[in-house]
Amino acid sequence: MTRTQKRPDRGEDTRENPGTQEKQNGRGTASAVQSVDRAVSVLEILARHGEVGVTEIAEELDVHKSTAFRLLGVLENRGLVAQAKDRGKYYLGAGVLRLAGAAAVRLDISQEGVPVCREVADELGETVNIAVLDDDAAVNIMQARGTASVTAQNWLGRRTPLHATSSGKVLLAHMPPTLREGLLARPLPRFTDRTVTGSSMLRAELEAVIEQGYGVTIEELELGLAAVAAPVRAHDGKVIASISVSGPVYRLNPDRLPEVAKRTVAAGAELSRRMGYGF
Repeated sequence: MTRTQKRPDRGEDTRENPGTQEKQNGRGTASAVQSVDRAVSVLEILARHGEVGVTEIAEELDVHKSTAFRLLGVLENRGLVAQAKDRGKYYLGAGVLRLAGAAAVRLDISQEGVPVCREVADELGETVNIAVLDDDAAVNIMQARGTASVTAQNWLGRRTPLHATSSGKVLLAHMPPTLREGLLARPLPRFTDRTVTGSSMLRAELEAVIEQGYGVTIEELELGLAAVAAPVRAHDGKVIASISVSGPVYRLNPDRLPEVAKRTVAAGAELSRRMGYGF
């Protein structure tokens, strides 16, 4: 080093101009955000179409094919997408299910069900319940009462028989076959003259529940009480609960039941969506 050259002092800032650095950091941040946005868009494209090639993804994102390929590579490394080796197309990977499962665990069905139950109860004027399977019974974990309710009966926390309630029949219909048959092999208690206790007749009803998407009971648990229930599904499609509308038979009569059933099925679909199903 010559005498005219000055060695930088240890405290001297030898970096680029701070303003220049901030601009570069800003560009880097914007680029990173754009990459995240594009990666999420890739996942949404695959969710819509099932299997998609790199060219189609690039066209939908309006990016170069090499950019789409890099995005897919990152997502594939994280298990969020996978490639069909024989066709070269990409589809959602098992990592998405892992993330969805973790999110679903945090979604409390009781909490998510509050606005759904309240809306249906206000609309129909009847009592709305959410029930889950509890061994060989259905237990009500959420309830909203409608303005037309004539009883102060509280179903919350009550265990009800699977074969004599609409919620129970929905849960029973969607059980694994071996578990369901084990329960049907037991003696089924009769609560009223309309309680279905024959296993053959009950199997036929459960098949109807699957086919039509809802279950109905009329005075099978208590005289004067009718109810309609629909399934609630988790992110993986598994039925985890049922949502029901119940009221006196003179209000839930044959003329009104189709309307109530349609609304109950819609409520089940809405609560299922809140629990991650259909995404």
